[in-house]
Amino acid sequence: MLLTLAWAAQPASAADDRALIDGLRRRDPEAMARLYDQFGRVVYALIHRIVQNPGVAEDLVQETFLRVWNQAQALDPERGSVAAWLLTVARHRAIDWRRSADGKRDSSRWETYEDERPGNFVDMEKVLVDADQARRVREALSKLNEKQRGVIELAYFEGLTQTEMSARLGEPLGTVKTWVRAALKCLREELSVEP
Repeated sequence: MLLTLAWAAQPASAADDRALIDGLRRRDPEAMARLYDQFGRVVYALIHRIVQNPGVAEDLVQETFLRVWNQAQALDPERGSVAAWLLTVARHRAIDWRRSADGKRDSSRWETYEDERPGNFVDMEKVLVDADQARRVREALSKLNEKQRGVIELAYFEGLTQTEMSARLGEPLGTVKTWVRAALKCLREELSVEP
């Protein structure tokens, strides 16, 4: 899903992406408006998918764009796309909210920007924007059984550990670990085959 969202949210060209980043770095309100117009729906869709609450999703979209505005100086257009960074920030905001809402908030994650530094996303857009890759991921996910797909979604969209999945699903930890291993093996095999 993230691959599909990132692909759908891409600027028309690398030059457009670079101009957008340059505008953000200059603290140009018009650049922020363009960023929101271009990516607002995609960011909302990703966050809403994780938090399942429209009001919370709207608040987290605002937090995401504020985070980007405050850290725009660190974004280097040569090292990664704004889409990759923006969607990763959005995902982190949503998972942080899920954890805090369940009484599992890790305060150091809430306050740190380490996982969202733009330099962490060097060349990430090459993976995220590849429509063919997105199609292959969807096809690989469709080959998982319901249990395997469920644990992958819990890990990705909710950031749950295997122990947390076990408690949530009411299944033994060993069973959950088996599902995760089998799912990852299947995905690895499906995605390693050249089209």
